[in-house]
Amino acid sequence: MRLKKSGFFWTWVNGLGKTVTTLTAIRELKYNRFQVKKVLVIAPKKVAEGTWTKEKDKWDHTKILRVSPVLGSQTKRIRALNTPADIYIINRENVCWLVDYYRNSWPFDMVVIDESSSFKSHKAKRFKSLASVGTHIDRIVELTGTPSPNGLEDLWAQVFLLDGGERLGRRYTQFRERYFDPGDRDRGRGVIYNYKAKPGTEESILQKISDICISMKAEDYLQLPEVTYHEIPVMLDDKSRKAYADLERKMVLELPEDEEEISVTSAAALSNKLLQLGNGAIYDEDRNIHEVHNCKIEAFMELIESLQGKPALVFYNFQHDGSGCWRRSRKQSCVSGS
Repeated sequence: MRLKKSGFFWTWVNGLGKTVTTLTAIRELKYNRFQVKKVLVIAPKKVAEGTWTKEKDKWDHTKILRVSPVLGSQTKRIRALNTPADIYIINRENVCWLVDYYRNSWPFDMVVIDESSSFKSHKAKRFKSLASVGTHIDRIVELTGTPSPNGLEDLWAQVFLLDGGERLGRRYTQFRERYFDPGDRDRGRGVIYNYKAKPGTEESILQKISDICISMKAEDYLQLPEVTYHEIPVMLDDKSRKAYADLERKMVLELPEDEEEISVTSAAALSNKLLQLGNGAIYDEDRNIHEVHNCKIEAFMELIESLQGKPALVFYNFQHDGSGCWRRSRKQSCVSGS
């Protein structure tokens, strides 16, 4: 694999504007320097559904960019790929499908990986698929706030996508042998459970990749108030959006799976029911919970995953919010608040 013409590894904490900065760079490269033609953004599902398009529309200089979300069914994804646009956004779960779809006709000369730590495993199919088309990519940008959540070993796959192995080696085993020693093991069976970094490993690795990495911390660049609000848009699926519209228009929601109806008699009650439905479930007159969708919980779980084990304090409006959070996160605690 040849070295990319340009590759950057940006480690930024949330709130420093990595999305708008990347969009600005894309606009400059495409419309002022004419150096890129088609850009692919790979992101977590909920981020792919709303964040990039919403951020693009917030700024006058990026509104010119045309965005095509490559999401949904295979038919919808293919239609989106054939829609003229500057940026095509796909969720990371469909990377293998996308590579198989184009095979040797890969059209994207610039790729942006939003939350590149999701490509940290050298064994993952998504990493292998994207690496297989590396020779067709002229520019690749990786964005993350947690480049090595489980240790320095996580860096190899991410850096390999940038330079084809020039800095940390073309094989993971070579990288591991050079920078790590076997840790816990079962000598009787010859099994090694983990590896420990050799003295000076961190400094050596960081020095080797320093020319293609940019790290930014809020305290180094911004003077912010104690609270920073980071909005995470949640897009409802078609079925849930229709249920919301029906309840809003008719003030009655049919629950075919439960053979029940939810009806409201006042504007105040309707507002409360719509809030419940938007969160994912709705209560009947007996306070029984009827789940409608998991869109918000899925977005929540992606946010928790991006924290890479850092603690989170969660406040929620309805009891079913808390129970859904608890069921889907075994390692995190959901704390109720008023």
